[in-house]
Amino acid sequence: MLLKRQKIIRSLRHWQQVRSWARLIREAESLWHVEEKEIKRLGALELSQLLEEVPPSYRRRVNLWLIKYSVATRLGGN
Repeated sequence: MLLKRQKIIRSLRHWQQVRSWARLIREAESLWHVEEKEIKRLGALELSQLLEEVPPSYRRRVNLWLIKYSVATRLGGN
């Protein structure tokens, strides 16, 4: 029973982390639609940094969340 509970907790934690990466990417991408040039630049910098930081093991699932969020960005190297 304890092993099953730990597996569920680990799975939930993984799901939350993947969703968080996707939400951060969505927020950074949304800055592209702001009129202010400096904010667009900051959004592009933030997005490029996030794309480098997402662990390779999370990329496939992050891409699935990005599709659900209707975000244009996709991660390579699945």
